[in-house]
Amino acid sequence: MIEISGLSYGPALQPILHGIDATLPPGRITALIGPNGAGKSTLLKLIARQLAAGSGSIRLDGLDLAQANPAQLARCMAVVAQHLDVASRVRVRELIGFGRWPHSQGRLGPEDHAAVENAVVLFGLDGLEQRFLDELSGGQRQRAFIAMAYAQDTDWLLLDEPLNNLDLHHARNLMAQLRHLAETQDKGIVIVVHDLNYAISWSDHVVALQDGQVAFQGPVAEAATAERLSALYQTPVAITHLGGKPFVQYHR
Repeated sequence: MIEISGLSYGPALQPILHGIDATLPPGRITALIGPNGAGKSTLLKLIARQLAAGSGSIRLDGLDLAQANPAQLARCMAVVAQHLDVASRVRVRELIGFGRWPHSQGRLGPEDHAAVENAVVLFGLDGLEQRFLDELSGGQRQRAFIAMAYAQDTDWLLLDEPLNNLDLHHARNLMAQLRHLAETQDKGIVIVVHDLNYAISWSDHVVALQDGQVAFQGPVAEAATAERLSALYQTPVAITHLGGKPFVQYHR
């Protein structure tokens, strides 16, 4: 479980996040939602310790992440940032192998190669693993970075807008894979997502941010009501059901 208490970040007079209290359950998909500039990506970076909080704490199963060393952190959580920068002449298979560094320190053994192969298959990168990153589409690159994070074999995956650049087929497949990982491997998955239908249909838990504070949080079915979503986005929202799943309507 990730417990966030009194978390603030940014200048005192104009903080980006202020007084964040939230609990992210293990073995579930938690969606961070909210309008542009609400602080979703900043919160994810703070959890990943890519940024240092001004005040407050983040604990993972009781471990204060501010006190964790990099090796501990790398075995607890894997992160895929919104902007993906890496040397262009790296092959897909090499990139995924980087995810094994906490286990192999760069000397991949049979177990590491098996983990890489599993990630290649799981994220539909068969036939692309020997391609250079600069030869891939944006969506293919996105899947390669997520495969690298998965190969890291952590209890938590933190994904900042993982659906960026993905077409309908691959976006749906990715969410189905994340759902499968949460259910069968007990992985805690935290995603920043803008598409409400992906957030509401595939996530278990939601943390909604507005103006740098928590607007609401909790299990999706209980917390993400039409009334709350309408207020959050300042747009009329209706929730119906399609194929047994909630469906958000706002194009009217």
